[in-house]
Parts: sequence; structure tokens; C-alpha cells
Amino acid sequence: MKVLVIGGGGREHAIVQALSESKYQPEIYCAPGNAGIASLASCVSIGAMDFEGLKSFALEQQIDLTIVGMDDPLVGGIVDVFREAGLRIFGPDKRAAILEGSKAFAKELMMKYDIPCAASRTFSEPEEAMIYLHEVSYPVVLKADGLALGKGVLICNTAQEAHDGIDQIMIQRTFGDAGKQIVIEEYLQGREVSVLTFVDGHSYRIMGSAQDHKRIGDGDTGLNTGGMGTFSPSPFYTEEIDRICHETVYQRTVDAMRKEDRPFKGVIFFGLMLTEDGPKVLEFNARFGDPEAQVLLPRMRSDLIDAVNACIDGTLDQADVSFDDRAAVCVVLASDGYPVSYEKGKIIRGLEYFDQAKDQYCFHAGTISVAGEVVTNGGRVLGVTAVADSLTEAREQAYKAAEQVKFDGKYLRHDIGKSIEEST
Repeated sequence: MKVLVIGGGGREHAIVQALSESKYQPEIYCAPGNAGIASLASCVSIGAMDFEGLKSFALEQQIDLTIVGMDDPLVGGIVDVFREAGLRIFGPDKRAAILEGSKAFAKELMMKYDIPCAASRTFSEPEEAMIYLHEVSYPVVLKADGLALGKGVLICNTAQEAHDGIDQIMIQRTFGDAGKQIVIEEYLQGREVSVLTFVDGHSYRIMGSAQDHKRIGDGDTGLNTGGMGTFSPSPFYTEEIDRICHETVYQRTVDAMRKEDRPFKGVIFFGLMLTEDGPKVLEFNARFGDPEAQVLLPRMRSDLIDAVNACIDGTLDQADVSFDDRAAVCVVLASDGYPVSYEKGKIIRGLEYFDQAKDQYCFHAGTISVAGEVVTNGGRVLGVTAVADSLTEAREQAYKAAEQVKFDGKYLRHDIGKSIEEST
């Protein structure tokens, strides 16, 4: 069996790791991959947005299954291209991937099908958006409509900040075409939790809950990033919250997409805010989260390939999808200066520690091999994950493992999962 994974970050490394443990013992390829993935798969120098190149490779190599890790190719329609060529691929088609590709579409869907979310308005003209600022209460949230690498969300405490934010998103186009439209929504207070689900167009199966740390600095300070660490499960995602979400969020979303003639097959990432009025949806993603995948997939007991095939075939309700009860914590090691500017090409030492470590993983996000050395090649470089019987123990082990890795300019937050200890 041959499997192709599309992407080259920590999420894709976690996917490849899970595939490497499959009972099917697949021959794994990854495009484009990275230095860490190369130890488990054959990396192919084809970009994630080179649909024709990827399709040709999959046909030539007779790839049995392709798994798309990244959002851009999904929103761009890679699933449609592969399906038209008769290739088996996991992920939503272009019509369904709009669930992540357009925040305006997502908000309209939630409003139409009574899926709990923040009150909002969508605007295509900056002038109209700025006029609307006189009607809102502060703080307020501005969201670029399209994909913006997780950075197209601004929390504004004053009218002036909101005015400047609209200018930044819609006029200056700081986030590119993602700023053609803007969603202005009420600011929700509470605890953020992410829940990832497998979906087959009709039914869903939960992978588990996780909590990400987006800000660059300790104490949730500084700029937003793609994620500086995460833990799973979230102790704040209680049985009562789970019950409410099953009743009002998960199945309603799956049914809504089917009723809109956009049946969703793949992974739906539910970004939730646990408010005093109950859980509300902040956002949808149409794929595994990163770094959420780096704490959820190491906890998966059942075979990832079985779950993926069940989603494609519409038989998820009959599949074995199970995760163990242990906890996982992931600490991201970044390059100093991320997310603004940073140097690349720093030699990474200590990776051999993970060759013998039990229940500890080092997922590569921004690395390449140069002259036999693994060197930094991005802002987020590595994700160090530990799995243990408790969240506190997993946190301790993750930080101890992170100490084994050395490179010039290594930066990390020191409080990933600290809220666990403060709240339990």
C-alpha cells in the first residue's frame, strides 16, 4: 500500500508518524516533507499547491491513498483534481472546504442552522464596515474572510483600533486577498477549546479535545502565531459541555453542509469558546490542526488508515475510532524573532534523544537537511510532545525533552499547559 501525505510541517510529521505505526505497513511519501519526515517517508520535491505535479506523481507511483494536511490545497480544490483523475484522496472537496476558506460563509451557515456562535456582520466595503463600528460594543473582533495563516483575526478594544484594523485588512490588504471581505463579530469571553472530528458526510466521530496557545509570549502576551504549544485533553471540556456540543454543534454542522449540497468528508476542527451562555463556535477548520494533531494523533489507539478510509467510503459509523485516556502536551521550539523575522540555517543538536525515548516525539515543522546536518528552516522549528498518564506529568516530560534540543536562537514559551495546574 502506498500513501502520499501533502504538506511539510509538524502536523504532517504527526500524520506520517501515525501512518508508520499502521498495521498496513504502508510505503509513505510526503510532498514536500521536511528533515524529520524524511526518516519515515520518501520526501518528494513537489509543492503543496502544484496540483498537476502532485496528480502526475500519484498516478505514476500508483498511490493508493493521499492525505492532505494543509488548508490552502484543500480550499484550492486539490481533492476535486485528484478525484477527477480517479485517485483516492482524504479531505473535503472545494465546495466543502469553504467551511474554512470563507469565514463569511461559515457565519451564514451557523446563523441559518442555529449553530451557536457570536453575533456578527459581514462587509465587502471598508466604508460600510467603518460606519458599523459606531453600533458595536467593545472589545470587538475583526476577521479577514479568507485564509491568513491563522493570523487574520484582530481583537480591538477601542473604535480607533477597530478602524485601523479595517484599514489594515481591507485597504492595506495585510493578509492579501483574505481581506476582500471582513467579518465583525462580538467578543466572546471564556475558555477556548478545540475539538477535532472525523466526518464522512453524514456522521462524525470525535478525536478529542485540545487547547492551543496562540500568543508568542508567556502569559498569552505578544503577537499571534500559528501555535506555540498545546495540550490534550482539555479538562475544561466537561461531559456536560460535550453533551451540549453533540446536541447543538457537531451533527448540526455536518447536516447543514449536506443540506447546502456541500457534503463534508475529512476532518472538521471545531474552535469553541466556552462562555457563560454555553459553548459557541469561534471557527471551523477543514483539516487537522497544527499543533493540535501533534497531541491528538499520538493518543490514537485505532488505525489512522481505517478512519480515513471510513470517511471516504461513508462508513464511519461502523469504524473503530478510538483514543487512549492518557494526556499529551506539545511545546513548540521556535526561531528567535518569530513571527516577525528570524534567521534560518541554524544546526539542530540533540535530536537523537528521541530515537530511544518512550512516548516522546519530536515533530519537525521548519527543518531541512544540509550537508548531513538538520538545520532550522522556519519560524516554528519543532514540536516536542510527551504522552503520560496525567496532563501535569505530560507537561513536565515535554519540557524535559525540549531541553535536550539545542540550536542558536531557540525560543519557547515556558507556560504551555500551566493553566492546567492552576485549574485542577
